[in-house]
Amino acid sequence: MATYKVQVATGDYMLAGTYSSISITLVGTQGESTKHRLDNLGKDFVRGAVDEYQLSIEEDLGPLLLIRLHKEPYLFFPKDSWFCSYVRVTSPQGETWHFPSYQWLEGYGTLTLREGTAKKVSDDLSNPQLLELRKEELKKQQEIYSYGEYAPGWPRCHNVSKVEELNANSQYLFSMTTVFAMRAVKSEFELRLKGFSNLRDSWQNLEDLRKVFWFNKTPVSEYVTEHWMEDDFFGYQYLNGVNPVMIQKCTKIPDNFPVTNEMVAGCLGTSTTLQEEMQKGNIFIVDYKILDGIPTCEIEGKPQYITAPLCLLHLNSNGQMMPLAIQLKQTPGSGNPIFLPTDRKWDWNLAKIWVRLANFHVHEVNTHLLEAHFLGEVYAMATLHQLPMCHPIYKLLIPHTRYIFHINTLARTNLLKAGGLLDTSTATGRDGMLQLLARGTQVTKYSSLCLPDDLEERGVANVPNYYYRDDGMKIWTAINKFVSGIVGVYYKSDSEVKNDPELQAWIDEIFTEAFLGRESSGAPSSLETAAELIKFLTMIIFCCSARHAAVNSGQFDFATWMPNTPATLRQPPPKVKGTATLESILDTLPDISSTCALLVVLSVVSYELADLRRLGHYPDEHFSEEEPKRHMAAFQASLALISKEIEERNWALPLAYNYMNPAVVENSITV
Repeated sequence: MATYKVQVATGDYMLAGTYSSISITLVGTQGESTKHRLDNLGKDFVRGAVDEYQLSIEEDLGPLLLIRLHKEPYLFFPKDSWFCSYVRVTSPQGETWHFPSYQWLEGYGTLTLREGTAKKVSDDLSNPQLLELRKEELKKQQEIYSYGEYAPGWPRCHNVSKVEELNANSQYLFSMTTVFAMRAVKSEFELRLKGFSNLRDSWQNLEDLRKVFWFNKTPVSEYVTEHWMEDDFFGYQYLNGVNPVMIQKCTKIPDNFPVTNEMVAGCLGTSTTLQEEMQKGNIFIVDYKILDGIPTCEIEGKPQYITAPLCLLHLNSNGQMMPLAIQLKQTPGSGNPIFLPTDRKWDWNLAKIWVRLANFHVHEVNTHLLEAHFLGEVYAMATLHQLPMCHPIYKLLIPHTRYIFHINTLARTNLLKAGGLLDTSTATGRDGMLQLLARGTQVTKYSSLCLPDDLEERGVANVPNYYYRDDGMKIWTAINKFVSGIVGVYYKSDSEVKNDPELQAWIDEIFTEAFLGRESSGAPSSLETAAELIKFLTMIIFCCSARHAAVNSGQFDFATWMPNTPATLRQPPPKVKGTATLESILDTLPDISSTCALLVVLSVVSYELADLRRLGHYPDEHFSEEEPKRHMAAFQASLALISKEIEERNWALPLAYNYMNPAVVENSITV
């Protein structure tokens, strides 16, 4: 007889334990055991427990390949779910095998777990049983996670109509769901106490805006309230606000934006010209042409408005990014004036408000929802469809896809639905948003998702005080080094990458379902080299962690003071200068109810929820080998140093930039 010691870990989550009967079968190179029930004196498999058992097997099974966990009825107890974290088995000779699980077993059935050493398909060629297990696992995953189309022209998504249809392994934990719901209820309740939520009136004065969310103010929101009309803060937000990926160097004034040197001479000064500043690399532009022709909606029977502005900016000698000229529509003409900082105060501020409105829509729909959430969902789908749990790239990526199906399903069923937030408080409404995201899908480029390429293409690699770039490049470099280490463990040559059929199916699915097969996107449909694989994996991890944090976490901070980030405007854009007043601006800004509806949502999605997993921290041990663990430790050390550098820099800043601090960045898109 051979005695094996078995350790079974139950997750430390609410409702993770089970009353069901759990049995185990061990499968080794020299044979397979009979099914053994795991039963100690007292209650087994309670939340957070690591239970130990002794199994007497008739003969030594040799090195273990896999185990089967059998969950079956016990007495009169009803069906329940069990979260199995892992199983460890120690042989009579003292050799230990780790079987990672980290998943829910719902109802009754059998779960097969492979030994935790990462294996490519080429590593299993000599074992038909393991090859067949790979195929069975992927077939099952493809059945559970099927594709659907939410709207024409969008990346494809998980085909579920409500969160209750999600597999348990894709849902928030109970505790996180509760916190999420309670925060939304609390925010709305606070607003209702103030009598704001149902008012369709204009704000009577700017001071009234301070009364909204007074209990939830932040240092950034307070700074925005005080400085929102200042030109240098307007320009600052293109570098370090919630949409820091739009601004680009201008080397030639566009034909449809006829700004002349005479117009801007009063801002540039007498010692230089517009052309000279362009040659020095000090002129930048933001073009919202993607909004041109996007339809708008009505709110409570009243038409809403949006424009597709162009904004020219100047990097001055003090390192400040200053707005230089604004044109509110794409086609120049007498009814489309170019607004300047030298114009009357309220004319110029109204022009900036129109630009901030455009920025809200492009940021929220394309930078945030498309490039983070909905592309990220396809990365997760392809990983589950094409890479079995034992694949090294699955083990690398799975911590960075956590909860994305749940949050995206919530977005589609609550935020984006007809009659939802977009229909009740934003200028485009739902129909305009659907078209805008489809347009974004058609123009999104792989290079824009790769930070070093994006900075180079936009010509902003050397702009001063660009903290998004500074922090982002440090994190990108750390991720790239970590990924290079992991890939190097399992792929010793480019040919091993090229000849991995599961990996090639994975990248092809992403190309087809995320980028819709567009060669113009520059996204790869196959991988020829390890360098290509490393870059693509770095992009995924960066976009699902640090980049998402940069474009998500500050939403409430920058939008609490609504004139800084309006979601709609209720009057058409001005056709002439000299007519704007504070009163006319208040009548143009969103009404009280629309303001409150937007802030309720942003207060929920901008802040931490329960069950956080910081970038680089992997409490679930998917890798069992020592070498990947060493790379993880080095990655964590790099991130800790970056965090320290960010915190030291922030001490000297009038407005701290902390959104990409690894200490507050999530591993995955959870909100």
